[in-house]
Formats: sequence, C-alpha cells, structure tokens
Amino acid sequence: MLKDLVLRSRSYRRFDESVPVTLEQLMALADLARFAPSASNLQALKFGLVSGADARKAVFSCLKFASYLRDWAGPKPGERPAAYIIIFGDQHIKKQFDIDAGIAAQTIMLGAADMDLGGCILASVNRERLRESLDLPAHLEVILVLALGKPAETVVLEPVSEAHGIYYYRDQADVHHVPKRSLEDLVLVFNN
Repeated sequence: MLKDLVLRSRSYRRFDESVPVTLEQLMALADLARFAPSASNLQALKFGLVSGADARKAVFSCLKFASYLRDWAGPKPGERPAAYIIIFGDQHIKKQFDIDAGIAAQTIMLGAADMDLGGCILASVNRERLRESLDLPAHLEVILVLALGKPAETVVLEPVSEAHGIYYYRDQADVHHVPKRSLEDLVLVFNN
C-alpha cells in the first residue's frame, strides 16, 4: 500500500555504511525518476550516481546534515551514506527546476524505501565545492543531493507538541523523533 511506503520513507541521517548500495540499485532509482512528471515534459533533470569510496567522501564533505540538531556534526565514519544521487538541472534545456526536482526526489525516496533503503534529501550543499570536486560542466546546476543507504537509526513520527514544536530531536536513547502536524491542522474542507 502506498501509505505504508510513504511512512517508511523517512529522512534518515545515519546509515550502516558496510551495506553497499549497488550501481544497479542507483540506476533503477534514476529510472523511476525518469518517469516522474516534468513541467512541459522538458525532462531537464540529470542524475549523478555516486557509489565509489573517493567520490562519496568528496560529496559528503559538501553536505550539512540536520540543522535542528545543533550539537551533532553529522554521521560519523561507519554511519555515512553508502551512495548518493545528485539531482542536476540542465540549463541548456530549462532555467528553473524546483518542482521537477522535488517530484523526482520524492519518487527516488519512495523507490529507495521499496528497496528497504533509507535516504535523506539534502538542500544544504556547498554547491561550488561539489561542482569543483566533480569537475561539473557549467550548464549543470546542483539542485539536491540524496543520501542513500541502509538505515542505522530509528525514526519515530509523533504529533507536534508544545515541548518541541515542529523541531525534530533525538532522545536519550538516540531515537530520532519527527513531529508532524495533525491532518485537521492542514486540511481546509470546501464541501458546499
């Protein structure tokens, strides 16, 4: 059921780095994104598949994980992503990519959950350093980086509370809690 897949598709920030994500899995995820809707059907997105150790280190050095967790510097060695998919916008085709990139990223994350993988969509990226590290051509705009791997943390959804508001947090047992607004707080019904 789709709802089960959506509920399994959380933002994981710690992974079991010893479990590889294969190039075949990355290709399958990019293939899913290829079929996602695209504004004017221009299909201006490109997908950078990163699985090699040196390339993973280069990408990791350009990322910032979990800004709400101020006392956490990000995943330690051994719990870093096993792979990445970088979503690029091809400026030769189009100049603006936000909606297409979001649709593609969510499609990839749902596909990853279906493969029993987890991921995190990262927009906090040092794009210039990443561009230099990967020697990217000027017409490819770095939009998002999707961190992927076998989750190595527990993520619990809970209602928004006065104590935490919308801010995710980790408890003393290192469980990651993600407050979600209620459906009633989000839905406007026009039924007349």
